[in-house]
Amino acid sequence: MGTLQPFIEARKTQESRKPESGETEQRPTKKRTINYALQVVRHILNLAASEWMDEYGMTWLAHAPKIKLLREDDKKEPFPISPEEQVRLFAELPEHLAKMALFKVNTGCRDQEVCGLQWEWEETIPEMNTSVFIIPAHKVKNTQDRLVILNRVAKGVIEEMRGRHPEYVFTYRGKPVGGMNTKAWREARGRASLPHVRVHDLKHTFGRRLRAAGVSFEDRQDLLGHKSNRITTHYSRPELENLIAAANRVCTQEGHTSDTVVILRKKLRQVG
Repeated sequence: MGTLQPFIEARKTQESRKPESGETEQRPTKKRTINYALQVVRHILNLAASEWMDEYGMTWLAHAPKIKLLREDDKKEPFPISPEEQVRLFAELPEHLAKMALFKVNTGCRDQEVCGLQWEWEETIPEMNTSVFIIPAHKVKNTQDRLVILNRVAKGVIEEMRGRHPEYVFTYRGKPVGGMNTKAWREARGRASLPHVRVHDLKHTFGRRLRAAGVSFEDRQDLLGHKSNRITTHYSRPELENLIAAANRVCTQEGHTSDTVVILRKKLRQVG
């Protein structure tokens, strides 16, 4: 751990360069991200002490040094936004980010899944007059193929993007977007008086709205792309129709269920 300490300290204040604007800034790296790297080191050391051997049949290490992970006490709580907050935030975003955000809050895709979405992953379903996207496993965090269901709003975004670029769905000035958390995003959330809203909170918002709409746990898992034991890209027509109907339930926020959830969140934060 003494050898790794300089690496840990450097990672805590690592420079971050945003591809879209070219800006460089000092941003603290989350402890969870640092732990991912430490886990890789720990895994390699364990292999060197147990499985990897030299030509004499001796392991590379007599025993693996203990690698202690950092306490992840810097996590941010999810911050799902209300429909009114969504309107306020999206109105401040530049067009390309607004379209990506609208797609994200209606599909639950992760930042890089939206930024890297490619037309070749689209699968048309003529008999249902719609399409879905299947993101290959190597592009997905949980290493499973990701089925992206399009509700009415997401489908509208896709049709608006169609024909703009031969390869990528979402682009900026003819090039794919490296990440949504740009200076433009941060300035927009400031103008909207939502300084704590992260790009990932749009995924939380979709999940919270599905739950508020009474969508089952299993359907929420599939719509959000969570890892499960089910083969999540092999569905019958009735199953796809069910998922599309579930996703459409968040398109029109009838009533005030989602607003109530968000208000409760705010009150609990103030009490805490």
